[in-house]
Amino acid sequence: MANTAQARKRARQNDQQRAHNTAQRSEYRTAVKKVRKAILAGDKSAAQVALQASMSSMDSLADKKIVHKNKAARHKSRLSAAIKAMA
Repeated sequence: MANTAQARKRARQNDQQRAHNTAQRSEYRTAVKKVRKAILAGDKSAAQVALQASMSSMDSLADKKIVHKNKAARHKSRLSAAIKAMA
């Protein structure tokens, strides 16, 4: 356990930041699931809207290194390819 005041404060800050990052990561996963759900339902327009809404948050989380940039790029690429394949 932290012994100094500085270390105790850092421990508190780390807990708060970890909780924030976890919530952000959860929102990211939920956004991906919404797009996948629209794709499975066969609703191309809803899938496109959901993807557009989630792309900026994906990029933002990748910039903040909450998720890896390649992971965000992979999800965006695969989801957009799946939407294009719906025809």
